[in-house]
Amino acid sequence: MSTVRPFEITTATGETIGMDEFAGQVLLIVNVASKCGFTPQYAGLESLFLEFAPQGFVVLGFPCNQFGSREPGSDEEIQSFCKLTYDVTFPVFAKVEVNGDGASPLFAFLTEKLPGLLGIRAVKWNFTKFLVNRRGEPVARYAPTTPPDRLKDDIRRLLAEPAPDVPTVSAPTW
Repeated sequence: MSTVRPFEITTATGETIGMDEFAGQVLLIVNVASKCGFTPQYAGLESLFLEFAPQGFVVLGFPCNQFGSREPGSDEEIQSFCKLTYDVTFPVFAKVEVNGDGASPLFAFLTEKLPGLLGIRAVKWNFTKFLVNRRGEPVARYAPTTPPDRLKDDIRRLLAEPAPDVPTVSAPTW
């Protein structure tokens, strides 16, 4: 398998959707948390989403409580926090694990395709970012310390690439 398209993910309301709903779009997949030192990155992620969404870009947030219990709330509480604190409009899905035996298959795939520093596959902390091209192929991994605005050039480059085998689709409603 070389793309994210075959994977299924769970929305914050418990519905299962396929990653193929994002076919033809450039994706930034991020494990997020509400009580983390990097939580202010929600503002930068939202800014990227608003700037590039019209060109076929979407941020996908996946809350995770594996790092210092920085995401202890329910999916409903997380949604409320994101909306009220950062006015997040990009999709934030159900809480997942990103490491270990219970890791989301999507994150297991991403960390296999894009290992971190020294080839370590595990996600080190919240706000690790994975950039995926229009064909659904993971192309870059960014550390939690990388601010979202530093990804703009990479996002622009991917948005400029055609995807002849995958039509660009309009963003689904979440």
